[in-house]
Amino acid sequence: MERGQRVVDVSKGNAPGGPGVNLTKGQAISLEKKDGGTLTAVRMGLGWQAAPRRGLFGSRTREIDLDASAVLFADKQPVDVVFFRHLVSDDGSVRHTGDNLVGGAGQGGDDEAILVDLQRVPVHIDQIVFTVNSFTGQTFQEVQNAFCRIVDETNGQELARYTLDGGGQYTAQIMAKVQRAGSGWQMTALGNPASGRTFQDLMPAILPHL
Repeated sequence: MERGQRVVDVSKGNAPGGPGVNLTKGQAISLEKKDGGTLTAVRMGLGWQAAPRRGLFGSRTREIDLDASAVLFADKQPVDVVFFRHLVSDDGSVRHTGDNLVGGAGQGGDDEAILVDLQRVPVHIDQIVFTVNSFTGQTFQEVQNAFCRIVDETNGQELARYTLDGGGQYTAQIMAKVQRAGSGWQMTALGNPASGRTFQDLMPAILPHL
């Protein structure tokens, strides 16, 4: 855990089936079940909408392709990545559900998701960093209602949610990371703006957060 970071216990305070903790930038949560048990599988979900643009002929929206990626690190060295061109990690513990090219229609669900089987993550993998980038190159000024959330995949319970701040002149964001903490895992909301169309472009921005 980084200096000054506050860890929130998500095993308390949330009604079953209700929303998870709303995270702020830099906030960490311990990944535990509501009953205090150990999480075995989580889903990092990403959702967004294209913001309407006002023009001579009224409001209109432009399709925006945001891409979620997960970079697996061992001792601060990238060893694997899961994204739209490599949907399953080499060890099989992390899986992308597939590319969404346009975002949501306001339903609030996950437009893209990455599933992590925490029990299958190899022992040498100590951190997994989640990123989002605008493959079509639009900035976050053209995105609204964007969020990432972490869900207990075994029962669908949302544990935590982080709202992606829009309006910035950047095309990517280092969303969050999960890292080993003792015998379990914890999640940290990062929310660091960056620029780049793919995860490769974001590596210099990721490294300071490891």
